[in-house]
Amino acid sequence: MTDKIEKLEQQLDSFDSAQRQSALAELVSLVAGGQITLPEPSQYVNLHGHTFYSYNAYGYSPSKYAWLARKEGLAAAGTVDFDVLDSLEEFLAAARMLGLKGAVGIETRVYVPEFAEREMSSPGEPGITYHMGVGFPSSKLSGSGAIFLADLRQMAQQRNISLMERVNDYLDLVRLDNEKDIMPLTPAGNPTERHLCLAYARKAQEVFSDTVELAKFWTEKLGTDATKLTLPEGGDLINAIRAKTMKQGGVGYVQPGEGSFPQMAEMNEFILAAGGIPTLAWLNGLSNGEQVIEELLDVAMNSGTAAINIIPDRNFTPGVKDKKLENLNQVIAIAQERNLPIIVGTEMNSPGQKFRDNFEAAELAVHVPVFLRGANIVYGHSVLQQQSLLGYTSKWASERLPDLKQRNDFYESVGVKLNPQNESVLAGIDSDTEPKNILAKLA
Repeated sequence: MTDKIEKLEQQLDSFDSAQRQSALAELVSLVAGGQITLPEPSQYVNLHGHTFYSYNAYGYSPSKYAWLARKEGLAAAGTVDFDVLDSLEEFLAAARMLGLKGAVGIETRVYVPEFAEREMSSPGEPGITYHMGVGFPSSKLSGSGAIFLADLRQMAQQRNISLMERVNDYLDLVRLDNEKDIMPLTPAGNPTERHLCLAYARKAQEVFSDTVELAKFWTEKLGTDATKLTLPEGGDLINAIRAKTMKQGGVGYVQPGEGSFPQMAEMNEFILAAGGIPTLAWLNGLSNGEQVIEELLDVAMNSGTAAINIIPDRNFTPGVKDKKLENLNQVIAIAQERNLPIIVGTEMNSPGQKFRDNFEAAELAVHVPVFLRGANIVYGHSVLQQQSLLGYTSKWASERLPDLKQRNDFYESVGVKLNPQNESVLAGIDSDTEPKNILAKLA
């Protein structure tokens, strides 16, 4: 049975959606038959898991991530892919099948004119910050929303192609072809920088079949002793390729600025129109922009930002009281003062990153109720927006729940009370309905 389960779990990462659906259905059947026992939901959440629709270091599909999240006992889980919503329908369907509270988001970089001279969450890039939308109800957009989403994808791919051409010139003998070497690494044509790094590692192995020659090539091109890296395509090599050729100071790097990415206000307009919650991505509070986080939040909230994303695992060292931890505690306190739901999770888009944060650590344990609250708010919003267009950022919410504390309490209650396998109980609710009547349906 163990071999069968492992085979089905591997099948969940197939680029063939039919194979993924078949494997998940069989795993669910094994759960129903008592051959697999899944744990009760715990206190853990991860609403920032990248899938293979942008880049997941372990190759996880939306179905695989949903399965592992349920198998791990997460109370809620969410996907966040760069520049696309491709994981949405598959992940939410899988989550419902598994009884997992799920939500889907998008991540990109945006330009903030008011901070044009200051760095934020994108190191070394003044005016540029990572930004998210969470709790989208559908990826099937129309009109200006569909155009904006298509443009995001196109902009990202054009950046990658231009980057590849510059890195090709530097690596010389190891040259990539976008269609032959990069696109096959993705299920839906949305490669990222990390896909390029993997493709370069594999192409180098093709060109230099001899391990000594391969190490010599990378030593010369990366300026480090490649014999100490995990050849031919280990995580440390991938990171070294990215740092040397694609990040700031790298041979393929071009400093972004105004026009490189959409403005934050434009991104927020898209997110709101699509039914999501605009979310500021916070890094660590060390940049000159994040050091004035209150000012940054003023700018962000004035254009519609209504939540904040934090990746806790990289913002503390167990048992150490340092600036990282001080900044983490400070931004959590500020977000609570402003009634901004806090969205947390680990990315899994780099080798070695954890599946979930260590909520048992004393530094995080004190914040677990806040993290759970944020996850339940996003889940409650996501389902109400899908079923009745009554999500957190809807006209109904602003009219019926203008006080953000009360709004957070309401959507948290919806998220807590709702059964993932019975989300349709919230379908077709009229916009004249009072919040208390919705909660009564879930009692």
